[in-house]
Amino acid sequence: MPDHSPDLNPIEKAFAKLKALLRKMAARTITDLWDAIRDALREFTPGECANYFGSAGYEPR
Repeated sequence: MPDHSPDLNPIEKAFAKLKALLRKMAARTITDLWDAIRDALREFTPGECANYFGSAGYEPR
């Protein structure tokens, strides 16, 4: 796998989840979009974020 592979980038997995949540919320105005982003970010737990890094090969601290 190339060094620049999205599979090795933990932010790609987080963005995929964020995009899916935002599509589901279907905000149609700027204000609603900001509210949807705020609400979607609450769906990310610290453990889940740590798992994104672990699955990309980063060692936990």
